[in-house]
Amino acid sequence: MQLRIALCQHDIAWEQPARNLARLEPLVAAAAADVVVLPELFATGFTLDPAAVADGPGGEVVTTLHRWSVQYGKAVAGSVAVAEAGRFFNRMYFVTPDGGCAFYDKRHLFTPGGEARNYTPGSDRVVVEYRGFRFLLLVCYDLRFPVWSRCRGDYDAILCCASWPASRCEVWRTLLRARAIENQCYVAGVNRVGDDPSGHYAGDSAFVDFKGRTMAEAGDREQTLSAAFDSDALEAFRCKFPAWRDADDFRIQM
Repeated sequence: MQLRIALCQHDIAWEQPARNLARLEPLVAAAAADVVVLPELFATGFTLDPAAVADGPGGEVVTTLHRWSVQYGKAVAGSVAVAEAGRFFNRMYFVTPDGGCAFYDKRHLFTPGGEARNYTPGSDRVVVEYRGFRFLLLVCYDLRFPVWSRCRGDYDAILCCASWPASRCEVWRTLLRARAIENQCYVAGVNRVGDDPSGHYAGDSAFVDFKGRTMAEAGDREQTLSAAFDSDALEAFRCKFPAWRDADDFRIQM
């Protein structure tokens, strides 16, 4: 079985949710895919002051994601600054055409950049299933932490949305391949392009297969990148080369 994924690599108008949603809708609508993945904080940019622009759990941004998913018949994922119970979260949603909504709160906040000052880290690792595929949800900095993302036989692909600066682009490329190789899984990583008050973003969104091979990679301009994940090919490889059986057992303590 194949599932087609699209990565919308786009520039983000700083702290202007309505403008960003208006620009993204035609991209989501046109994407020939079963799942469309948007960058980290796609509606606002990587703001360190979420109080000014944070969405509520049922606010404008997530409501718009639901509408897109139903109207265009595809799952939509991406992270949003969310205000809930007096705290702020960098929350990755995964919404589906049947009205379903799963979410993952970014666990590893980017402390060197100040993200941990105003956001609360998540505590739960989240895997969602859609049309026969199981997806681990990760947000940007999470990609650096292999223990958190270690496959325990519970997922087939990683979806990672990011605001990864151009100055560390080689790290981004390397980590996408590393997570794919060590977990024998597909990886889809979407990054933004353009500039914000913190720096410059060069995109480099990419798909990597379960052998660590780059299937498709975007450059440094706005574009929608797509690829097909094949569950039969993945299963055949995992059976032929079952390195996962020799993985060390462990438990994450919060």
